[in-house]
Amino acid sequence: MPRHRLLALLSLLVHAVALAAIFVAQLFAVGTLPTPRQRLSYNQPRVVHLADISLPPAPARAGRGGESSALTASPSLNAAPIVAPSGMAPETGREGALSAAAGLARIEGGGSGLAALAGGDAPPPPPPPASVAPVRLHGMQPPRKIVDVAPAYPTLARSARVEGVVILEAVIDAHGRVESVRVLRSIPPLDQAAVAAVREWQFTPTLLNGEAVPIVMTVTVNFTLGR
Repeated sequence: MPRHRLLALLSLLVHAVALAAIFVAQLFAVGTLPTPRQRLSYNQPRVVHLADISLPPAPARAGRGGESSALTASPSLNAAPIVAPSGMAPETGREGALSAAAGLARIEGGGSGLAALAGGDAPPPPPPPASVAPVRLHGMQPPRKIVDVAPAYPTLARSARVEGVVILEAVIDAHGRVESVRVLRSIPPLDQAAVAAVREWQFTPTLLNGEAVPIVMTVTVNFTLGR
Protein backbone atom coordinates (compact mmCIF):
# COMPACT_ATOMS: atom_id res chain seq x y z
CA MET A 1 0.00 0.00 0.00
CA PRO A 2 1.45 3.41 -0.86
CA ARG A 3 2.51 5.60 2.00
CA HIS A 4 0.19 8.54 1.29
CA ARG A 5 -2.86 6.34 1.27
CA LEU A 6 -1.88 4.89 4.62
CA LEU A 7 -1.52 8.38 6.08
CA ALA A 8 -4.94 9.43 4.77
CA LEU A 9 -6.56 6.34 6.29
CA LEU A 10 -4.97 6.97 9.68
CA SER A 11 -6.08 10.60 9.60
CA LEU A 12 -9.69 9.61 8.94
CA LEU A 13 -9.64 7.11 11.81
CA VAL A 14 -8.21 9.65 14.23
CA HIS A 15 -10.85 12.24 13.33
CA ALA A 16 -13.65 9.70 13.60
CA VAL A 17 -12.50 8.64 17.07
CA ALA A 18 -12.26 12.27 18.21
CA LEU A 19 -15.77 13.12 17.00
CA ALA A 20 -17.22 10.03 18.61
CA ALA A 21 -15.59 10.91 21.93
CA ILE A 22 -17.00 14.43 21.86
CA PHE A 23 -20.51 13.12 21.06
CA VAL A 24 -20.42 10.54 23.84
CA ALA A 25 -19.15 13.12 26.34
CA GLN A 26 -22.07 15.40 25.54
CA LEU A 27 -24.58 12.60 25.99
CA PHE A 28 -23.34 11.56 29.42
CA ALA A 29 -22.56 15.02 30.75
CA VAL A 30 -24.59 15.90 33.92
CA GLY A 31 -25.02 19.49 35.20
CA THR A 32 -27.52 22.13 36.33
CA LEU A 33 -29.64 24.01 33.87
CA PRO A 34 -28.97 27.73 33.41
CA THR A 35 -31.09 30.04 35.52
CA PRO A 36 -33.06 32.71 33.57
CA ARG A 37 -32.34 36.32 34.46
CA GLN A 38 -36.07 37.21 34.82
CA ARG A 39 -38.97 35.14 36.02
CA LEU A 40 -41.47 34.13 33.38
CA SER A 41 -45.07 34.97 34.22
CA TYR A 42 -48.08 34.46 32.00
CA ASN A 43 -50.56 36.28 34.21
CA GLN A 44 -49.05 39.71 34.51
CA PRO A 45 -51.49 42.34 35.83
CA ARG A 46 -52.42 45.25 33.55
CA VAL A 47 -52.15 48.77 34.76
CA VAL A 48 -55.23 50.88 34.11
CA HIS A 49 -54.82 54.65 34.00
CA LEU A 50 -57.87 56.81 34.71
CA ALA A 51 -58.30 59.96 32.61
CA ASP A 52 -60.88 62.76 32.74
CA ILE A 53 -63.11 63.11 29.62
CA SER A 54 -64.37 66.61 28.80
CA LEU A 55 -68.14 66.82 28.38
CA PRO A 56 -69.74 68.58 25.36
CA PRO A 57 -70.94 72.16 25.92
CA ALA A 58 -74.46 72.60 27.19
CA PRO A 59 -77.11 73.76 24.65
CA ALA A 60 -77.80 77.46 24.51
CA ARG A 61 -80.65 78.66 26.66
CA ALA A 62 -83.75 80.18 25.15
CA GLY A 63 -83.95 83.97 24.98
CA ARG A 64 -86.84 86.20 25.74
CA GLY A 65 -88.84 85.30 22.63
CA GLY A 66 -88.55 81.58 23.33
CA GLU A 67 -86.07 81.01 20.46
CA SER A 68 -82.66 79.59 20.88
CA SER A 69 -79.81 82.04 20.55
CA ALA A 70 -77.87 79.56 18.41
CA LEU A 71 -80.77 79.25 15.97
CA THR A 72 -81.18 83.01 15.93
CA ALA A 73 -77.50 83.52 15.17
CA SER A 74 -77.29 81.00 12.27
CA PRO A 75 -80.69 79.68 11.10
CA SER A 76 -80.75 76.50 9.04
CA LEU A 77 -81.67 76.77 5.39
CA ASN A 78 -83.75 73.59 5.59
CA ALA A 79 -85.74 74.67 8.65
CA ALA A 80 -89.42 75.47 8.32
CA PRO A 81 -90.30 79.18 8.40
CA ILE A 82 -91.27 80.51 11.81
CA VAL A 83 -93.00 83.71 10.71
CA ALA A 84 -96.20 83.29 8.67
CA PRO A 85 -96.25 84.93 5.20
CA SER A 86 -97.87 88.34 5.01
CA GLY A 87 -100.17 87.61 2.04
CA MET A 88 -101.72 84.46 0.52
CA ALA A 89 -102.91 84.48 -3.08
CA PRO A 90 -106.01 82.39 -3.87
CA GLU A 91 -105.48 79.16 -5.80
CA THR A 92 -106.34 79.28 -9.49
CA GLY A 93 -106.07 75.55 -10.27
CA ARG A 94 -103.35 76.17 -12.86
CA GLU A 95 -100.35 75.72 -10.56
CA GLY A 96 -99.45 72.32 -12.07
CA ALA A 97 -99.63 73.66 -15.62
CA LEU A 98 -97.44 76.61 -14.67
CA SER A 99 -94.83 74.29 -13.12
CA ALA A 100 -94.78 72.13 -16.26
CA ALA A 101 -94.51 75.26 -18.40
CA ALA A 102 -91.60 76.51 -16.30
CA GLY A 103 -89.74 73.24 -16.86
CA LEU A 104 -90.45 73.38 -20.58
CA ALA A 105 -89.25 76.96 -20.72
CA ARG A 106 -85.99 76.01 -19.02
CA ILE A 107 -85.47 73.20 -21.52
CA GLU A 108 -86.13 75.44 -24.51
CA GLY A 109 -83.86 78.13 -23.09
CA GLY A 110 -86.44 80.86 -22.65
CA GLY A 111 -89.59 81.88 -20.84
CA SER A 112 -91.91 82.34 -23.83
CA GLY A 113 -93.69 78.99 -23.23
CA LEU A 114 -94.48 79.99 -19.63
CA ALA A 115 -95.80 83.36 -20.74
CA ALA A 116 -98.05 81.72 -23.34
CA LEU A 117 -99.57 79.25 -20.84
CA ALA A 118 -99.98 82.00 -18.25
CA GLY A 119 -102.06 84.06 -20.66
CA GLY A 120 -99.27 86.30 -21.98
CA ASP A 121 -98.25 87.00 -25.54
CA ALA A 122 -97.69 83.99 -27.77
CA PRO A 123 -94.10 83.38 -28.91
CA PRO A 124 -93.25 84.59 -32.39
CA PRO A 125 -93.34 81.96 -35.15
CA PRO A 126 -90.00 80.52 -36.24
CA PRO A 127 -88.37 82.22 -39.21
CA PRO A 128 -88.97 80.59 -42.59
CA PRO A 129 -86.16 78.38 -43.87
CA ALA A 130 -83.59 80.09 -46.00
CA SER A 131 -84.15 79.57 -49.71
CA VAL A 132 -81.56 77.55 -51.57
CA ALA A 133 -80.29 78.90 -54.87
CA PRO A 134 -80.95 76.59 -57.84
CA VAL A 135 -78.03 74.41 -58.86
CA ARG A 136 -77.03 73.91 -62.46
CA LEU A 137 -76.71 70.37 -63.70
CA HIS A 138 -72.98 69.71 -64.00
CA GLY A 139 -71.96 66.11 -63.45
CA MET A 140 -75.27 65.32 -61.76
CA GLN A 141 -77.91 62.81 -62.72
CA PRO A 142 -80.68 64.76 -64.51
CA PRO A 143 -84.20 64.34 -63.17
CA ARG A 144 -86.70 62.09 -64.91
CA LYS A 145 -89.82 63.63 -66.44
CA ILE A 146 -92.91 62.10 -64.89
CA VAL A 147 -95.57 64.45 -66.37
CA ASP A 148 -95.23 65.37 -70.08
CA VAL A 149 -97.52 67.87 -71.75
CA ALA A 150 -97.26 68.29 -75.53
CA PRO A 151 -97.26 71.90 -76.82
CA ALA A 152 -100.29 73.20 -78.67
CA TYR A 153 -99.22 74.11 -82.22
CA PRO A 154 -100.18 77.74 -82.84
CA THR A 155 -102.64 78.15 -85.73
CA LEU A 156 -100.68 81.03 -87.25
CA ALA A 157 -97.42 79.05 -87.16
CA ARG A 158 -99.15 75.99 -88.62
CA SER A 159 -100.64 77.98 -91.48
CA ALA A 160 -97.26 79.58 -92.13
CA ARG A 161 -95.63 76.13 -91.81
CA VAL A 162 -93.16 77.32 -89.18
CA GLU A 163 -91.15 74.50 -87.65
CA GLY A 164 -88.12 74.25 -85.41
CA VAL A 165 -86.75 73.62 -81.94
CA VAL A 166 -87.27 76.15 -79.13
CA ILE A 167 -84.56 75.96 -76.43
CA LEU A 168 -85.67 76.98 -72.94
CA GLU A 169 -84.08 77.28 -69.50
CA ALA A 170 -86.34 75.94 -66.74
CA VAL A 171 -85.96 76.37 -62.98
CA ILE A 172 -87.23 73.22 -61.23
CA ASP A 173 -87.83 73.29 -57.46
CA ALA A 174 -86.85 70.61 -54.95
CA HIS A 175 -90.19 68.82 -55.47
CA GLY A 176 -89.77 68.56 -59.24
CA ARG A 177 -92.22 71.34 -60.21
CA VAL A 178 -91.30 73.94 -62.84
CA GLU A 179 -91.06 77.38 -61.22
CA SER A 180 -90.02 79.55 -64.13
CA VAL A 181 -89.11 79.28 -67.83
CA ARG A 182 -86.86 81.50 -69.92
CA VAL A 183 -86.35 81.36 -73.72
CA LEU A 184 -82.75 80.80 -74.81
CA ARG A 185 -83.25 80.28 -78.55
CA SER A 186 -86.41 81.83 -79.87
CA ILE A 187 -88.75 81.05 -82.73
CA PRO A 188 -91.26 83.91 -82.23
CA PRO A 189 -94.46 82.16 -83.41
CA LEU A 190 -93.66 79.13 -81.23
CA ASP A 191 -92.18 80.61 -78.02
CA GLN A 192 -95.39 81.06 -76.00
CA ALA A 193 -96.67 77.59 -76.85
CA ALA A 194 -93.33 76.06 -75.79
CA VAL A 195 -93.25 78.02 -72.50
CA ALA A 196 -96.86 77.07 -71.67
CA ALA A 197 -96.15 73.36 -72.28
CA VAL A 198 -92.95 73.29 -70.19
CA ARG A 199 -94.70 74.96 -67.22
CA GLU A 200 -96.97 71.91 -66.99
CA TRP A 201 -94.12 69.41 -66.87
CA GLN A 202 -93.12 67.66 -63.65
CA PHE A 203 -89.88 65.85 -62.77
CA THR A 204 -88.50 63.63 -60.05
CA PRO A 205 -86.62 65.52 -57.27
CA THR A 206 -82.93 66.04 -57.89
CA LEU A 207 -80.69 64.86 -55.03
CA LEU A 208 -77.40 66.47 -54.05
CA ASN A 209 -75.54 64.74 -51.22
CA GLY A 210 -78.75 62.94 -50.34
CA GLU A 211 -80.92 66.11 -50.18
CA ALA A 212 -83.44 67.39 -52.74
CA VAL A 213 -82.33 70.72 -54.25
CA PRO A 214 -83.74 73.07 -56.90
CA ILE A 215 -81.96 73.01 -60.24
CA VAL A 216 -81.63 74.96 -63.48
CA MET A 217 -81.96 72.76 -66.57
CA THR A 218 -82.04 73.37 -70.29
CA VAL A 219 -84.99 71.78 -72.14
CA THR A 220 -86.02 71.71 -75.78
CA VAL A 221 -89.44 71.71 -77.43
CA ASN A 222 -89.61 70.43 -81.00
CA PHE A 223 -92.35 71.66 -83.35
CA THR A 224 -92.79 69.51 -86.45
CA LEU A 225 -95.58 69.54 -89.03
CA GLY A 226 -96.75 66.29 -90.50
CA ARG A 227 -96.04 65.66 -94.16
